[in-house]
Amino acid sequence: MSLNAAIRTPRVALQQPTPTQRPRLEPVTGARARRKPKLVYALIALAGALAIGAAQIGLSLAITQDSYTLATLSSQQRDLTLQTEALQEELTGVSSPQALASSAAALGMVVAGSPSYLRLSDGAVFGAGTGAGWSSTIDPNGSGAVGNALLTHPDAGATAGETDDDPDGAATPSTEQLPPAITDGLPSPTTH
Repeated sequence: MSLNAAIRTPRVALQQPTPTQRPRLEPVTGARARRKPKLVYALIALAGALAIGAAQIGLSLAITQDSYTLATLSSQQRDLTLQTEALQEELTGVSSPQALASSAAALGMVVAGSPSYLRLSDGAVFGAGTGAGWSSTIDPNGSGAVGNALLTHPDAGATAGETDDDPDGAATPSTEQLPPAITDGLPSPTTH
């Protein structure tokens, strides 16, 4: 016997589907009721969009205000840097040896000719041993002095129009060489 014969399964007859009756078609008498959208959801969405727009406008204004503040602070820093440089230049001029010698001469101090030395162990004086005379051996403002542009201030010299008998006390402005005014574009040389 074969193995196929021992494991036979009985045949089951296939059942034919029974015809069922279809439901009858009927015409729709009324429109189907539609669901109304929830008004609350629409209001929440609209409020969210408005809040996002307001936040963007607020941030934009804050950034713009910060940029103006930054520009103002940068301008102040530039002005303070220029002022610091001017004060440093003035300090350099005032602390120069020529300025010190001029100030000392204005106070009546004189420069001694040759130095004298005192030995502390026995009190002996080496050198001339005399005090300085009433006239200085060096004239800091004389003909041999080198001009120091840091010592001359623009307001130190009076121009021809500035006199003490001006009734208003106002000084006439000095005529400096200023660049030409730009009225119709950049100045250009005339050529032939």
